[in-house]
Amino acid sequence: MARRGRWPVLPVLGALLAVYLAAPFVAGIAHLGLADWRGADWQGLGQATLVSVFSATAATVLIALGGIPLGYLLAKRPGPAMGLLGFLVQLPLALPPLSSGILLLFLLGYASPIGQLTHGALTDSLIGIVLAETFVAAPFLIIAARSAFAEVDPVLEDVARTLGHRPGSVFLRVSLPLAGRGILAGLLLAWLRAFGEFGATVMVAYHPYSLPVYTYVAFGGEGLPAMVPVLLPTLGAALLVMLAATAIVSPNRRRERPAETGSALPPPAFALTEPAAVQEFTFALARQLDGFSLDVAYSGTARRIAILGPSGSGKSLTLRALAGLDARGGDRLVIGDRIWDSASAEDRRVAYVPQSYGLFPHLTAERQLGFARDADLAQARHWFGTLGLAGLEQRRPAALSLGQQQRVAIARALGRPADLLLLDEPFAALDTPLRAELRAALRALQREIAATSVLVTHDPADAFALADDIIILDGGRVLQAGPVNTVFLRPRSALVARLLGAEGAAFGQVVAPDLIAIGGEMTLAVSGPALRPGAPIGWTVSADRIRILTDGGLPAAIIAIEPPVAGRQRVIIRLGDAELPVIQAPDEDLRLGPVQVIVPPGAIQIWDRDAETPRG
Repeated sequence: MARRGRWPVLPVLGALLAVYLAAPFVAGIAHLGLADWRGADWQGLGQATLVSVFSATAATVLIALGGIPLGYLLAKRPGPAMGLLGFLVQLPLALPPLSSGILLLFLLGYASPIGQLTHGALTDSLIGIVLAETFVAAPFLIIAARSAFAEVDPVLEDVARTLGHRPGSVFLRVSLPLAGRGILAGLLLAWLRAFGEFGATVMVAYHPYSLPVYTYVAFGGEGLPAMVPVLLPTLGAALLVMLAATAIVSPNRRRERPAETGSALPPPAFALTEPAAVQEFTFALARQLDGFSLDVAYSGTARRIAILGPSGSGKSLTLRALAGLDARGGDRLVIGDRIWDSASAEDRRVAYVPQSYGLFPHLTAERQLGFARDADLAQARHWFGTLGLAGLEQRRPAALSLGQQQRVAIARALGRPADLLLLDEPFAALDTPLRAELRAALRALQREIAATSVLVTHDPADAFALADDIIILDGGRVLQAGPVNTVFLRPRSALVARLLGAEGAAFGQVVAPDLIAIGGEMTLAVSGPALRPGAPIGWTVSADRIRILTDGGLPAAIIAIEPPVAGRQRVIIRLGDAELPVIQAPDEDLRLGPVQVIVPPGAIQIWDRDAETPRG
């Protein structure tokens, strides 16, 4: 049996509608030769065209003055009240134009309070045409503006605030330019809708004739053969505006982002300076958001701090609160002799670099550097060059690699007086080689600047390399805080140890201040603060710090060998009563059975099992 060919349903249905929509224009062209060009009332047609052009332009100006701010509020202030307002302002789209005109007469007609106050000047006049067109065309701009503003990344507005700009300045310099294409398209469509408005206009202001009303009158008096000349202004305006709107809303060709090169950064060129004066850094923050509560506090004198925790632990929320983006009563923030408890983001001296880097798509790198309200352009350019960005001043973010974007954002942030440098997952989008290079550059930068730096990360390697103190977060609570080495060697619980990179947990008992028993009559020497003899403890060791030997170490046994992956081999050993993972270079002679191992005392993490708090 022959297989039936599939009928292309979608293309056929689409083609039928396209043919129907195009057919009237083709039919109109066919009547060009039959049109009465000499008998056309060119003076009346020209006057009506001018009325429509002027009234549509005036209506569009009025719509822009109120519609752009309204679209912004609808996009940025969600809630029941704004939802209801958004529904109401779109109603004119659903109303028949004649019904819109009747509603306007209730408001503006001779018998209405407004009509009596203005002696009917708002109807049957050019003002009436403008008001009618404004009513029916405004939703086109409001909807377009709301959609355009909703597409603006709120992180960019937050960054602008941390650079010292107040809401009005953020709107004019960030939100409006980024939403501009969508708003301009909405304005053109609103103008076109106003230009072609008939129903509401004929009810509110029959005189003077607008072009649609003139067309209606001409058709009633002269019939179809005389309509071709009358339609020319309408078709011409529609064609021009639609071409302009199409050009505006059509997506730009995206430039391919440059790939990272193997040597993305020159060697750090920072001069080693004397350590900055020790100063107090204290904060206490509390938030309750959609079922998630944050309660974080810290006090110390470290100049380099890392906040470490899993996704959803509240790390970024803490950083935003420190930046003043969610300032609340009851917050506590002290940096040296400055108290910023209730200060807004615009007034705090912070240099904030979000995870996405927060570069403004419409600005070149050079203009990014000078964007801060109190920018020191010379200082920003110094950091721009020091971070290996010379020659990239005229590039926009789309033409920069991710590593270059990160460094532009840091240079911009450092180009203003700041007490705090806030970095949110700065290496999250970068590959491993570039992470190492930028980590080294940032470490050198931290020695150069006087600001206290706070780094948010989920990677213990970042925290170990770039922090003096570390804060461990989970579920919006501080599990442990203190100097990096102390927290690493003495995590408060197995959970903290896992967040610091440990893969397993074992149990033992303290037999001396620097010695633990791990079972099988075996003991391990440990480093760090003295332990309490007799205390039950949990312990683990970093998988890449254990060395497997043939002799000269502690007796152990290999109980599992995994296939090597990318030059690394993972095996499981039994040491005392513990089963621990070990990562090493591949060894073809490795076999199951007895081996000897070396466990460096400084690689062992120990916690007091009696101090652990069960988590629900």
